[in-house]
Amino acid sequence: MEIDFVKEKLGLHEPQRKKELGVSQAAVAVVLRERLGTTEVLLIERALRDGDPWSGHMAFPGGRIEPGDSSTRSAASRETLEEVGVALAEAEYLGRVADRVGNPRIQSRLIISAHAFHLQDEQPFVLEESEVQSAFWFPLAEMHSAERLIDYEVPQMPKVRFPGILVGEPGRHIVWGLTYGFLEDFFVALDKPLPPRKDNWAEVRGNAKARSDAEVRGIANVRAETEAQDERE
Repeated sequence: MEIDFVKEKLGLHEPQRKKELGVSQAAVAVVLRERLGTTEVLLIERALRDGDPWSGHMAFPGGRIEPGDSSTRSAASRETLEEVGVALAEAEYLGRVADRVGNPRIQSRLIISAHAFHLQDEQPFVLEESEVQSAFWFPLAEMHSAERLIDYEVPQMPKVRFPGILVGEPGRHIVWGLTYGFLEDFFVALDKPLPPRKDNWAEVRGNAKARSDAEVRGIANVRAETEAQDERE
């Protein structure tokens, strides 16, 4: 997949923006480069930290907007410099990829915007070790490989399977969740969508609701039987 193809497709892309009052904003940078005719994307492995819901996750560089940021795009650039030491000031801006709403269980009323950049110069990584434990480039084309597309099981939710992409060491370097969602948006913009999702989150959630409804009905039945027994007595 050549960078010119990516640039052409993103140039035609018109993302839907999410605008809501009273929400926090964050941004990530989808940083691309071309090597030997192949487009690669920058991925980071977040540092391991107790109490951090994103501890150890694969992600794009990014974070919340700060007072000095003029836009989500500038926030994405700043966070990339802070986290991995890659300056995007002279990089070619390719456009906004998508906006996504954060997980309400973790990120209350948060909208994250993804912005794409083409990095044309070589820059060594300088990691902010409190935030990032590793960073590397990965070929975009490899993300469609059947061997890379896997089911990811969250340790805290053993019955749930999410779609994931293996980008390195098995069991460790797996793209899933929000970052996977942004990759879905990105590849749709390129007219090269990832395979349809096969996660069972909706099924598990539906089963949990069914169990809850059944429990409520059971309690109601017991209560009705008790009241009927009291009336007979």
